[in-house]
Amino acid sequence: MEYNSKNAKRWSIMGERPAFGMALFELAKENKDIIAVMADVTNSAGLGNMSKELPEQIINVGIAEQNMMGIATGLSSEGYTVFTASFAPFQSMRCLEQIRVNQGYMGQKVIMVGLAGGVAYGELGFTHCTIEDTAILRSIPNIAVVTPADCMEVVKIVEACIDYKDSVYIRLMDKTGIPMVYSDDYDFQIGKAIPLIEGGDITILANGPVVYPSVQAAKKFSEEKGIGVGVYDFHTVKPVDEELLYSLIGKTKAIITVEEHTVIGGLFGAVAEFYADKKDAPPIYRMGFADEYPHGASHETMLADLGMDEKGIFSKLLEVLETNR
Repeated sequence: MEYNSKNAKRWSIMGERPAFGMALFELAKENKDIIAVMADVTNSAGLGNMSKELPEQIINVGIAEQNMMGIATGLSSEGYTVFTASFAPFQSMRCLEQIRVNQGYMGQKVIMVGLAGGVAYGELGFTHCTIEDTAILRSIPNIAVVTPADCMEVVKIVEACIDYKDSVYIRLMDKTGIPMVYSDDYDFQIGKAIPLIEGGDITILANGPVVYPSVQAAKKFSEEKGIGVGVYDFHTVKPVDEELLYSLIGKTKAIITVEEHTVIGGLFGAVAEFYADKKDAPPIYRMGFADEYPHGASHETMLADLGMDEKGIFSKLLEVLETNR
């Protein structure tokens, strides 16, 4: 893959699902052991071209996610690199028992892609939204959980998953014209957070589509208040970057986690668990969905109502600053 500003713009315009499909197709051309097993989402996953040009490397099982995971596990046991995909609530929860047994207990590697995660489909209500998937899959051994900040990171993740030792759950969003967090090549590793703004009295740890407004809010806060705010892209919630978290002790006065997910068991949970037994750990504040299912609304409306747009994150920074003076 060529990681440059031209491709970053092109992938951003495409959106995360087409970027995933494009990346997998290009990798599958070079590696005949890559097989995609789909639950009737070939076009939704951006894999229409792969289906036409590499039909022997793609299997559509229909709306049968449990069967999809069984087939994927069998192929994995024979040495294939297997990707599965369905919409996030179905990929993560409809076939949870199969994931727990086959990927968790048996350790058969499958790269699972949840399409339209978070509240991308907020207008359809919470049957089609997913604010619990990270917490659920993070609890199962032998599975990494990653959420890309933008479309370049989608491509990076797809490429990194092939050589990763364990199963991976990739939590994709559904927007086109996604703001670019990354415009040039950078070092990406599953389990290693990316520093976007280093240092600062307050540190934001974010992943997914809320990384971009977190960066914008941090820059505005620094300009207007004269107080530095660090921002890190915590794309991987499991395994969490413990080395970076440890390095923040004594260097930051407070941490804010921002995630398009319930505040139970996701990024906040991973960070809080790490700091629970650490001396002099900084206080942690959380931004995300409360323990309830709100009324359906557009993606933008729901994030704004939660305060997870630039304005809301800026307000949270003010609140944390006052609390920790």
